[in-house]
Parts: sequence; C-alpha cells; structure tokens
Amino acid sequence: MDISVIVPLYNEAESLPVLHEWIARVMRENNFSYEVIFINDGSTDTSWQVIKQLRENDENVHGICFRRNYGKSAALYCGFDAAKGDVVITMDADLQDSPDEIPALYRMITEENYDLVSGWKQKRYDNKLTKNIPSKLFNATARWVTGIKLHDMNCGLKAYRQDVIKNIELFSEMHRYIPYLAKNAGFTRIGEKVVQHRKREFGESKFGINRFVNGYLDLMTLWFLNKFGKQPMHFFGLIGSLMFILGLTICLAIGIPTMQDYEMATSGEYLEETAVVVCFTGISDVGLFLFALAFSLRLFFLSIIQFCQHILQTLDFLFLHCQLIFLILDSSEQ
Repeated sequence: MDISVIVPLYNEAESLPVLHEWIARVMRENNFSYEVIFINDGSTDTSWQVIKQLRENDENVHGICFRRNYGKSAALYCGFDAAKGDVVITMDADLQDSPDEIPALYRMITEENYDLVSGWKQKRYDNKLTKNIPSKLFNATARWVTGIKLHDMNCGLKAYRQDVIKNIELFSEMHRYIPYLAKNAGFTRIGEKVVQHRKREFGESKFGINRFVNGYLDLMTLWFLNKFGKQPMHFFGLIGSLMFILGLTICLAIGIPTMQDYEMATSGEYLEETAVVVCFTGISDVGLFLFALAFSLRLFFLSIIQFCQHILQTLDFLFLHCQLIFLILDSSEQ
C-alpha cells in the first residue's frame, strides 16, 4: 500500500464528509493505493456515526473510536500502530490542512529519501495575538533546544517513512515533538515543505493558552530527560563539584590566615568581618545544596510519575483494543 492517511479528530462531524471526498479525489487522480484512518478521540457530537457511514460507502476508510478524550498523542499512537502504508500522512480534520499537498509530500519521502517531512504554514489565517505570535515564540524555542531547523514543528500535516512511526513512542502530549523524537531514534533526514493553510470552515479551534504553556513545559522535560535522564550525575555532579571546590577555596582562603595570626583574627573588627563572610558563604552553600537536592528529587519523582503514566496508558490501550474487538463483533452480528 502506498499511503496511509491518519486523521485524529474531536467533534468534527461537519467537516468529515468534505475531507473524505477531498482525500479520495486526490488519491484517484494520482493512482495511489491508500487507506484513511479516522481516530475519533471521544467526540461528543455525531463524528463516529459519520465515520461509520463513510466506511459503508468506501472500503478504504477505517475508524478507531475512543470512549473518552485521550488526547492527540494517544490518537496518533493508535493510528501509527494500525497504519500499513509505505508512507504515512497525518493531518487535522478541520479542513485547515489541504489534501492537495499529499502527492508532493509522498514524493519527498519516496524520491528524495527524507525520513520525515513537516509542513510549514508560512501564511496563516489564525488569530495573530492568541495563536500566531505564541506559535512563533514556541517554534523559535523548539529550534534552539532541539537543533532541528523547522519553522512549524507542531504542524499537523506531516509525512513519514513507515520505519519512523514504528520506532517512536508517543505519550503525554509529546505529539508536538515528533521530529525531535524521530531524531533521537536515529532518523536524521528531516525536511520541511511550505504548505497551504486554510481558514476553519466548521466548528471552533481547540487551541488555548494552557496548551501553549504546557508545550514549553513538555519541551523542557523532553530535552532534559533525553540529555540527562539516564545519567543525571553528568548534570548534578558538575554542580556539586563546583560547589565543593568553591566552598573549600573560600574556607581555606579565610581559615588559613586566621589560624596563622590568632591575635589579629580575634580582634573585634577583623572577627566581625570574618564572621560575616563565613556566615554568608555557609548560607549560599546550603542554598545551592538544597536547590540541587530539590531538583534531584523533582527528577526522581518525575521519573516515577512517567513510569506510572506508561502503566496507565498501557492499561488504557489494552482496554481500548478490547472495546474495539467488541465493536467489531457487534457489527458482524448485525
């Protein structure tokens, strides 16, 4: 199979028929063998009913339905697991991503040998204050932290070689950093293509300031865990060593002259200055030690929390697959 198109969605019932017809037309015109996988992420509207209707009329359509809203990372995780195409395309369901970009993205993977190609919506039609400006700030930070020169790392329209999606793990809200995850997995041929951005025709945007803030926190967490997660002493050991050397140097610089000239050291004026210096040196050392200790404990508890999240997500996905099996059985009985 040439292409798998993965479309995660939440409350996009109105746009789905238009998007499906658009994708099918592009595939027919280019003679692609394909599948479209719609992942209904706990929608509260009639999105799942629409997907089932599309499936009845088109055998290339497949659907996965979540009982509740798990988030985009979980939706993409299940879509990647089910995808069979040599090239995998991800896109949003709100019609702001154009399926007309699919043939060019496909050629960049198959002919230009990219592992991953990310879309760049150079001209956007979103609200400048609430989305465009925060997006530019976020992407500038992401480029600096990850070293990947992409203008729009979180663009929903991307193309992947199948090997890429089968060798990365998505959890929490890490779908924003799939290029970085791919790079860490050894897929370094990451490209970018200017794509068309369209105005939203139906519904409303799910983007909020909380997602912007969480994006920064997730980026810092991912960078730190990737760099120091397996060997935290490379970070904390350096700080601890510098603190030890600095504290020892100051103590020796003050203590040796004091021990050599006891009478001068015990004079009122000199003793007062010595006490102040020693006091503040001790306070600063204790403060730095407590900071390093708190940061170490934070890393420890963060690792525990992520371990628990992995267990819960595994249980959730097992439960989800059981639900899908029952859904298939119910459909066959009907």
